[in-house]
Amino acid sequence: MFRLILACFVLALSMETAYARQVSGSAKVRDADTIVVSGTPVRLNGIDAPENSTLAGRDATNFMRRLLRGETVVCSLNGEKTYDRWVGVCYIDVDGDWRDIGAIVVGNGHALDCRRYSDGRYRSFEPSGARQRLRQATYC
Repeated sequence: MFRLILACFVLALSMETAYARQVSGSAKVRDADTIVVSGTPVRLNGIDAPENSTLAGRDATNFMRRLLRGETVVCSLNGEKTYDRWVGVCYIDVDGDWRDIGAIVVGNGHALDCRRYSDGRYRSFEPSGARQRLRQATYC
């Protein structure tokens, strides 16, 4: 009986982590659309950045590293996972105003709006010519 109660408790805890939550702290950059915040891998929702195997991808990753260096990042996770990453929208404080990191990366020409997941939230931030310069993943 004790094992059954313990199993139910563990299951309830694991289900709780599957729901939307928030993480904050310093960030390590994997690439321009994936960061690790306080040990939690986060896929930035609604943006599509080039892979690190390309020059554009390496440039985008380096941009993210410069952008997030020394910053506190706050991510609102939506409860979904893709591979090992939680999906969410992340923010940094820019002059007292919390700014969406996805909008910053797209606005600086290092990623594109992925309408399938963003509902077009970042399309207006794309600079002219970005779609021709960056290849978009087939799922966007």
